[in-house]
Amino acid sequence: MTSFATLDDPSRAARLVLVGAGAMGANWASLILSTAGAELVGAVDIVPGAAARLLAGLSRNTAMAAESLADLVGAGIAFDAIVNVTVPAAHHAVTTDALFRGKAVLSEKPLAPTVAQAISLAAAAAVTGRLLMVSQSRRYFRGLTSFKRTVKALGPVGLLTNDFFKAPHFGGFRETMAQPLLVDMGIHPFDAARFILDDEPVSVYCESFNPSWSWYAGDAAATAFFTFSRGTRFRYTGSWCSPGDETSWNGAWRASSGQASVLWDGANPPVSTHADIVPLDPAEPEEIAAALAEFIRALRTGAEPSGIADRNLVSLAMVEAAVLSAQRGAAVRIADVLADARNAALGAESRAEVRAHLLAQQAGVG
Repeated sequence: MTSFATLDDPSRAARLVLVGAGAMGANWASLILSTAGAELVGAVDIVPGAAARLLAGLSRNTAMAAESLADLVGAGIAFDAIVNVTVPAAHHAVTTDALFRGKAVLSEKPLAPTVAQAISLAAAAAVTGRLLMVSQSRRYFRGLTSFKRTVKALGPVGLLTNDFFKAPHFGGFRETMAQPLLVDMGIHPFDAARFILDDEPVSVYCESFNPSWSWYAGDAAATAFFTFSRGTRFRYTGSWCSPGDETSWNGAWRASSGQASVLWDGANPPVSTHADIVPLDPAEPEEIAAALAEFIRALRTGAEPSGIADRNLVSLAMVEAAVLSAQRGAAVRIADVLADARNAALGAESRAEVRAHLLAQQAGVG
């Protein structure tokens, strides 16, 4: 159980600063303004005028716009936490800055572009005693929770599968990435598999490729086969250039046990011919609204959220391991990816207190 600082007065609203004023930032700003227990007190973006433009488009808003957290602090704005909606390459710098200012952080996925940087951030959170949580938004679907609870009641799962077929024309950076499917989307089903099984992966074998008709520069299709610690196999097959008869954005799930199989199409309630489906809770929030609610609850009570940084490291390691396996044409152990990342984090760390924490962790492991 990880401990972290909570609000000085749990009865008041959590004062939040949004960092990143792009399209996703606008979604988060609207959500914060409509969420009981949350108060938007500032918006930050390094692009001059971007934060002010975002705030100008919102009603019921008294937040201050700035180009840095330092500007807000200098202006005397009091806040408890930031919501980091910057581009992934900026996550490490923005999150570290906030943590060492004594602020909690709710970060959009991924926690960082690499496992090594994510390990550095988790260590920074431990050193500062602040909450660092990832908004792994696709954990928060009523259908997924119903699927998980139904599956859990059936006993051990032999095979869990997820099939994902979409054909989005994003434009921009995704269409130039070397591994757009695995790196940008893979973390969602990989993280969901951990959530469904309440278990951790041991190894993965993955093959990726780019169909001849693909509009992506890198591999837009892949199959990854994970082995989990209790013996369950998880098979993921996906494509981002598969037009026609597309799946939902959650993909199509199937869990097979000795008693029954359970299916979830990612959009409707789960189904099974031999198992009693645990019903959906219509009042349960979903996606980023649920992530924000859990973050605020954690700040008030100290209860560890499911997306806390320490736990999310393995989901990110699954992505890196799958990419490495596809490159090498061989199975890759998750523990090896994490060990290499810890060494890389230690070698790159510039803050003495974070480095000392990483060294202590390494000594404890070894």
